[in-house]
Amino acid sequence: QVQLQESGPGLVKPSQTLSLTCTVSGGSITDFGYYWSWIRQPPGKGLEWIGYITRLGASLIHPSLKSRTSISRDTSKNQFTLHLTSVTPEDTGVYYCARGNKPTNRADEYAYRGQGTQVTVSS
Repeated sequence: QVQLQESGPGLVKPSQTLSLTCTVSGGSITDFGYYWSWIRQPPGKGLEWIGYITRLGASLIHPSLKSRTSISRDTSKNQFTLHLTSVTPEDTGVYYCARGNKPTNRADEYAYRGQGTQVTVSS
């Protein structure tokens, strides 16, 4: 069974770049038919889809975040990474990496998620 594990800094200063890495085990990020996403949950709010990367390395980002977000991957390490620039306190929340079997922007349609990692943006 696939497992996903997020890693990265828990505290980031405003205007800095947040980079989070998802390490996948029990499956490959190049497996056919899967979409590897980042999702977040701000405090007191619902899940928000950030974007995904495909098995071929193409990505789709939520329009509201597109100007400062990218997703990259390292197939040799079976990892994919979120890069979010110019962070503000509004980027605070729990960040999850996830796997879905269709190209959806609905966060609740990703069946497999990591445990999540808390990110706080504060000076």
